[in-house]
Amino acid sequence: MTDRTLTPEPDTRPPHPAPDATPDLSSHNPDWWRQAVVYQVYPRSFADADGDGLGDLRGVTRRLTHLAALGVDALWLSPFYPSELADGGYDVADPRGVDPRLGTLDDFDALVAEAHRLGLKVIVDIVPNHSSHQHVWFQEALRAGPGSPARDRYVFRDGKGERGELPPTDWQSVFGGSAWQRVPDGQWYLHLFAAEQPDLNWGHPDVRADVRTTLRFWSDRGVDGFRVDVAHALAKDLDEPLRDLGSPELSGEAGLVHFAPGTHPFYDRDEVHEIYRDWRKILDAYSPPRTAVAEAWVPGARRALYARPDELGQAFNFEYLQAGWDARELRQVITESLETAHTAGAPATWVLSNHDVVRHASRLMLPPGTDDNAWLLSGGHAPSVDRDAGLRRARAATLLMLALPGSAYLYQGEELGLPEVADLPTEVLQDPIWEQTGHVRKGRDGCRVPLPWTTTGPSYGFGAAGAWLPQPPSFAAYAAEAQDGVEGSTLELYRTALRIRRKLIDGETLTWAEDTPEGVLRFDRGDGWSCVSNLSTEPVPLPAGEVLLTSAPLEHGRLGPDTTAWIGH
Repeated sequence: MTDRTLTPEPDTRPPHPAPDATPDLSSHNPDWWRQAVVYQVYPRSFADADGDGLGDLRGVTRRLTHLAALGVDALWLSPFYPSELADGGYDVADPRGVDPRLGTLDDFDALVAEAHRLGLKVIVDIVPNHSSHQHVWFQEALRAGPGSPARDRYVFRDGKGERGELPPTDWQSVFGGSAWQRVPDGQWYLHLFAAEQPDLNWGHPDVRADVRTTLRFWSDRGVDGFRVDVAHALAKDLDEPLRDLGSPELSGEAGLVHFAPGTHPFYDRDEVHEIYRDWRKILDAYSPPRTAVAEAWVPGARRALYARPDELGQAFNFEYLQAGWDARELRQVITESLETAHTAGAPATWVLSNHDVVRHASRLMLPPGTDDNAWLLSGGHAPSVDRDAGLRRARAATLLMLALPGSAYLYQGEELGLPEVADLPTEVLQDPIWEQTGHVRKGRDGCRVPLPWTTTGPSYGFGAAGAWLPQPPSFAAYAAEAQDGVEGSTLELYRTALRIRRKLIDGETLTWAEDTPEGVLRFDRGDGWSCVSNLSTEPVPLPAGEVLLTSAPLEHGRLGPDTTAWIGH
């Protein structure tokens, strides 16, 4: 693969100087991930080094000093593999390659080396449930025809009806419509997501062996861990005859409650855990052991199984992300999440935003019961969201999250306070959800708009040309350049919070305070400090102690609404 000429940007200097380079100490602390802050990079929207409008690996490398100065412990790279972008890169044509539009393997190696020089760990996405329809295996399966060994690596079946014209089952795709696609010779293949993402058959030895090779390939290149996409869907009940579900709703993760644990035809089956126990042997063969975190949209007690020490070790906690801005609900979710993680011998995880959900600076301001999709379809106008109020609440929620024991996952741009871009014109949408649902669901593009680095330029410093999704003019005020060194800015709040957090957190103990006003959360950490969040509508007094940090200025010495404070004792 030939090297590409870089097009200079107007200003490629980092908006903030990086700290002095520090050695990678993971070999001395194999448990670094238990209390880590991990920053998710969606490469196509992070930084564009070659000026083609699409973010790339060299762009990420150029901006690593931003992450080092921010104070995170690791970055998680969303897929950068060869892909036609039918699903934002999660349709992977080669799991051991780099998309030429994003760079080369040499570029990846340079990124990892620079990250480690700056003391940052690197986690990469792995997508084991499905491949791209452009994968050599799937193309071989199409050529080979029905009944061939090549088709056994995927899930091909004859259809129902007199001429096989009906799908084999009533299973539905996550993105809408049938989960089955017919091919010219008459058979159908399973795709739980887009039709361009055929599901792999995890009962086939070739599939298992190939993913083992992928884990070793990236681990050998210095990767510190893996985020496992759709971790709960690998094992499927493919015994004949395949079972109909009887209702479209049962094809979604919410349908799990209607089945005995571990028995849904294609989600969260008991057999999936044998796969991850096999993976753990591979990950533990490295020094230090490679980490892993499961994306598993399953109830908490079941999710804990994926986080057991002999499996992946950690699983995303989506109950926290889905909780409303309500003190009682948040306390219950936090308590149950900590208990669930404890039963698995794993640290808890916390996340407020990612590449699949409405950014929390907007989401937390939506009235309870609001349909996110309906809000997006309205262009963010019904109901309208007060951006200043949304940012205030988002900052408070972030300080609350960062005070919790366990690891926190940040999504690129939240440190700038970016809101959801809800008013993207439908003609620019890229998410397959928009087309696959017949323009019923708008999809996830609003949280994937490329980042603003500078206050001016054709793409606010994202690259020398435009961006693959249009950035609104309001992004100029959120740019890293506009916030760097500005007291009270969201960027400086994150930098300060992460610097203080690194000094404070030294354990996993949390004790709730019971004598708090209505709408106020307070917990004490065993390492000598407290977190107080005021989710009420009135200012409240602070407990005794030194005020270490607040998400908004105090109001005459009191903690205002939608504000969080850290108090030292």
